[in-house]
Amino acid sequence: MTSPGQTAHSMAVSGHTVSGTVAAQKQPVAFPPFDTTTYPSQIFWLTVTFVVLFVAMWQLGVKRVGGNIIARKQRIAADLEAAEAHRRNAEQAAAEYEAALAAARNRAHALAEENHKLIQSEVDGAKAKADADAKVATEEAKARVAQLQADAAQHIRTVAGEAAGEIVARLIGVDIPEQERTAAVNQVNPR
Repeated sequence: MTSPGQTAHSMAVSGHTVSGTVAAQKQPVAFPPFDTTTYPSQIFWLTVTFVVLFVAMWQLGVKRVGGNIIARKQRIAADLEAAEAHRRNAEQAAAEYEAALAAARNRAHALAEENHKLIQSEVDGAKAKADADAKVATEEAKARVAQLQADAAQHIRTVAGEAAGEIVARLIGVDIPEQERTAAVNQVNPR
């Protein structure tokens, strides 16, 4: 057991301790980051942490971003080259199309000209044949008309001779032979 003196001493010590703790609690304690006594160690650890994070980011992030940038530049360059190749192909196709179109136009023009000449020669041939046929028909018609005129003239002479013979027979009662009547009509109208 403890003696009364020890108890008093321990009370005194504990009273001091209790009063010291109460005093420590009453004194305001600063927030550690704002405590000026810890600034040097805070700056040191901040610098160490920054350097470690910077090196880690440099090793991981910058290489990855740099690789992406290089890959993107290469992809853009490849896309530009492909676009240029497509543009050249399109220009070549347009030129070939224009050449084919011009050739087709020239061929169509030549065919139209050839058809025009062919049709014109057929028209000229048909016209010449029609003219020849018309000339032959005209000649035949003229010959028929001349024959009809000759036949009509002969018929008129015959009728005129008969009429003259009848007139003479009625007037003077003499019958004139047919040869004399024909000679008399031919003398009046020698045709």
